[in-house]
Amino acid sequence: MSSLFEEIDSQSSPLGQISLRRRRIPVLGDRDIYEVKLGDEFLMSSMFVDAEEALSTLGLAAVKGDSLSVVVGGLGLGYTAVAALKDERIDELLVVDALETVIGWHRDEHVPLGKILNADARNRYVLGSFFDLATAPGTGFDPNSPGKQFDAILLDIDHSPTEYLNPANASFYTTANLALMAEQLKPEGVFAMWSQNLPDADFEALLKTVFTRVESHVVAFDNPFQGGESTNSVYVCVKGGV
Repeated sequence: MSSLFEEIDSQSSPLGQISLRRRRIPVLGDRDIYEVKLGDEFLMSSMFVDAEEALSTLGLAAVKGDSLSVVVGGLGLGYTAVAALKDERIDELLVVDALETVIGWHRDEHVPLGKILNADARNRYVLGSFFDLATAPGTGFDPNSPGKQFDAILLDIDHSPTEYLNPANASFYTTANLALMAEQLKPEGVFAMWSQNLPDADFEALLKTVFTRVESHVVAFDNPFQGGESTNSVYVCVKGGV
């Protein structure tokens, strides 16, 4: 293949054909850009990771205490997980992803951040549907510790609260199912979520039916393709105490 483009892997998945590609864009400098596509849709690019990293930094900034246990929903290219591990308070990080292919890219270090995640003993991959595990507090996210509670749950799977990677995910965004997920948070635990869109007032109102405090953050980043800034958002929610 051209030195400017390589398809590293492409496999079928329950959601369709998923592929990992690496490209270089000379005008953007001497660096590899990694991309994930699902069918013809771009899911993620290593060019735009500011908001994925902010999901961890903003979410964990709202967490009190030490010796933290944290869940990341959605592995992607690993940026949210690696940003979380920079917080020295974390004792364990569970990264939940429904696609074995994506976990394999990291375990086999086909993506740059796989090496960092594999080398950190605090990190553990969990193969499973985040949404199924989130709404089953009796079993929960940790297959080794059913019913365990966590200090923070950081979610980056759907494009937004109204635009879904899988139409089946829509049922998660209800008071009942968000409350089931919140059962897996310790008192004053934090739920944070990424969205590609600006904050949505209706979703903020929904979050307030479950969480004591809800804040929305706009994350701006340079987008050379659009000749200016783009924005994503991060919702940060705190569960009530005992």
